[in-house]
Amino acid sequence: MQVPVALTIAGSDSGGGAGIQADLKTFAFHCVHGTSALTCVTAQNTQGVNRVDALPVAAVVAQIEAVVRDIGTQATKTGMLLNAEIINAVVSQVQGLNLDPLVVDPVMVSRTGDQLIDDQAVTSLREGLIPLATIVTPNRYEAQLLSGLDIHTLDDMGRAAQRIHQLGAKAVLVKGGAMTGNLCGVDVWFDGAQLYTLKTTWIETKNNHGTGCTLSSAIAANLAMGKNPLTAVQLAKEYVTTALQYALDIGQGYGPVGHFFAVLPRL
Repeated sequence: MQVPVALTIAGSDSGGGAGIQADLKTFAFHCVHGTSALTCVTAQNTQGVNRVDALPVAAVVAQIEAVVRDIGTQATKTGMLLNAEIINAVVSQVQGLNLDPLVVDPVMVSRTGDQLIDDQAVTSLREGLIPLATIVTPNRYEAQLLSGLDIHTLDDMGRAAQRIHQLGAKAVLVKGGAMTGNLCGVDVWFDGAQLYTLKTTWIETKNNHGTGCTLSSAIAANLAMGKNPLTAVQLAKEYVTTALQYALDIGQGYGPVGHFFAVLPRL
């Protein structure tokens, strides 16, 4: 049987809710074969991250080359790349191996506003990787950092999406998960021609770990299946919304979304 293939280049989450683990679960749900290149290993659980270890750049490159040269890929996504050296190496691989379509989840700033990578890495993302993206998916705070704009309203989200599009990405999805009031869960799409507001039902749950990783990998899965970019985003949002409805109440902190909701017991 031949199925589409998608590659994730991201970090490992030992708690299984985000990162490579969330990406591979999402690919599998969509009947897309997932391959991976780990950039870093984290020691984390539902309560937080205790340790992060970057892999050597040569190891990251070797993983990408090994899977792409043999298996190939119909779509690629990036997640946590951690530092400028890894980002620059990934840029070279994307260009050299023609890894297109490419979904870039910047993973620069957390949903609570904490910057996760240093300024040099931010510059490498902005100037090197984002210009290669088919779709870039910043959250509110990442969009602020990339656009230089404060984001408080729907109009602000639209202006930020347009400003980020000028960096070179074919399309931008500014995510509203960190917005407040009736903007919670409202995303804004801009592809250079069309500015859309995308909204699904807001699910009230504390167990939302891995939503950004899951959304970007669902977009990549749909792209691998041949969907156009906007349709891929719409289908991915529907998937994440349902996964949030079946989020897993595990651990003592913030549990993950229910990636395999279709086979979870209906309680």
